[in-house]
Amino acid sequence: MALFNRKPRAPRPRTHEGAPAARLNPLETLRRSVLACLLWEDTFYEAGELIAERIERLAREVKPDEVAALAVEAREQMKLRHAPLWLCRTLARERSPLVGAALERVIQRPDELAEFLALYWAGKKQPIAAAVKRGLAAAFTKFDAYQLAKYDRRGMAVKLRDVMFLVHPKPKDADQAAVWKALAEGTLATPDTWEAALSGGADKKETWTRLLTDKKLGALALLRNLRNMHAASVDRARVKEALATMNVSRILPFRFLAAARYAPDLEPELEQAMFRAAKDLPKLPGRTALVVDHSGSMTGAPVSRRSELDRFEAASALAILAREQCEDVAVIVFGDTAKLVPPRRGFALRDALAQGPGGGTNTETAKQLADREGYDRIVIITDEQSHQAISAPKAERRGYVVNVAPYEHGIGYGTWTHIDGWSEAVLSYIGAAENVPVVGADDAEAE
Repeated sequence: MALFNRKPRAPRPRTHEGAPAARLNPLETLRRSVLACLLWEDTFYEAGELIAERIERLAREVKPDEVAALAVEAREQMKLRHAPLWLCRTLARERSPLVGAALERVIQRPDELAEFLALYWAGKKQPIAAAVKRGLAAAFTKFDAYQLAKYDRRGMAVKLRDVMFLVHPKPKDADQAAVWKALAEGTLATPDTWEAALSGGADKKETWTRLLTDKKLGALALLRNLRNMHAASVDRARVKEALATMNVSRILPFRFLAAARYAPDLEPELEQAMFRAAKDLPKLPGRTALVVDHSGSMTGAPVSRRSELDRFEAASALAILAREQCEDVAVIVFGDTAKLVPPRRGFALRDALAQGPGGGTNTETAKQLADREGYDRIVIITDEQSHQAISAPKAERRGYVVNVAPYEHGIGYGTWTHIDGWSEAVLSYIGAAENVPVVGADDAEAE
């Protein structure tokens, strides 16, 4: 009879497109919000500021050791830059002693030293906590004269010399002490970078050619400047050689698609560079159903204000790498409906996926098509903002949902193995979950 003496139940969470979503604990929600997040960038459904506020709130609710581990994972495995610093900022404001060790690992470029302090003081300037000083001081010792000079930029509110004076790092040796003295005095030699050379009025073709020849152009700078090199009539053979030898270890997969958009004549070389990023992925035996979301929310907004690529292209890049893992594969693309596409390789697979149905996100429709095709495992790459709930994978089959968006709620939990992020690390996770050994290039040649 006690109709009113009942504990109220929280309403069932739902995706932005209306499907019932999983109930998550704060750590699970924080992982969703961080591991596919370019901080402060707007998404199809949510403003970037809202996502940053949610990350900060959730980080205060989660155990400090879990926040620190997530910051390291986001930087080292997912190759994100600002979201890990934002997590460290929350650790600092919560006065966790773990922030020092986390900062030392998260900071991998000199400019991130100053960027963190700018975040630390956002809204209110305050004394630097002792653990923060220890972390920044330890990170400071990682960088040589070239790196410090490269990122000692004008126009920064917090400069590298400011960080040095505030945290008092201890040099490892006399040579490093001399470098820091030059940094303090503003006498570090101007670094030989493309920005410095071109801003000084140097000949563009000559500058690009020299930097390529001397191997002084990082992989990301190379990819981002292919169009500029083409405009400067740089020798294509030299550019192709640079693409064939560049280090792909810190490149997010979708960067290759972005480069191909501006340099379509270099697609074969870019494709081979992308395949190198997949060479050490665990090879998945049996049949894999690879399912890619092409709905409106995946295609309707770029991943950042400085990019023309959207989350569908980030998903396509993961699909290209996943395709290389699979012994046998069925590829499905879906929106309102679902369609089986040819299991092509490389950029041709991206083109085939882009011809698929769009509109809404009927994930269950795609999953049922995969069921009919048959699989040993099913991998769905999506933002999870489905119109439909999703049923379990086929009996005794493995199911994975790879989430490529930072939204609060999603459907891919329960009987599904849920993975957040858009670096190739999410594909390594699948192999690890199935205890599939990684066969490196040397092992493959031995066989």
